[in-house]
Amino acid sequence: MPGLSTPRTSALLALLLTAALTGCSAVSSDGSVLGIITPYRIDIVQGNVVTKEQLALVKPGMSRVQVRDLLGSPLLTDPFHGDRWDYVFTIQRPGTQPQRRSIVARFEGDRLLNVEAPELPSEREFVALISRARGGKVPPLELTAEERAALPVPPKAPAPAPEPEAGPLRAYPPLEPN
Repeated sequence: MPGLSTPRTSALLALLLTAALTGCSAVSSDGSVLGIITPYRIDIVQGNVVTKEQLALVKPGMSRVQVRDLLGSPLLTDPFHGDRWDYVFTIQRPGTQPQRRSIVARFEGDRLLNVEAPELPSEREFVALISRARGGKVPPLELTAEERAALPVPPKAPAPAPEPEAGPLRAYPPLEPN
């Protein structure tokens, strides 16, 4: 085969091989390209956040509706295990380890038997954990007494309109003769 081993073909093959090998090493372990460009990565939050305060309100003997009102709808309900609700929470953020918490509520009929849960953070701890504020400063979760006093007073509701007198507004002829 003439022309297959020409210097030009050899140089082209060497160039392609070098480009292919360089392309593999251009992306670093942190995801940046050539150490300059870092692609945007979003936070992935899935499931139900359940805090210590919420779990403290849940007591054995509560109905399914009461548990749902306190913890929210379960992420997993298995038709083959109707007596079990799974509340799963996961969060993946760039630059941090993924977190996963799983809470299992077991029922007998319509009544709660027990709840299996790992050590859960309080609401303040959870906010501090996911806060993007610089310096780790947690934003306030409640208004102070001074901030409450500074709020405008809501307008008073207008008095209800008087009820109209009973009886027809128009006189209609009878539907059937008497």
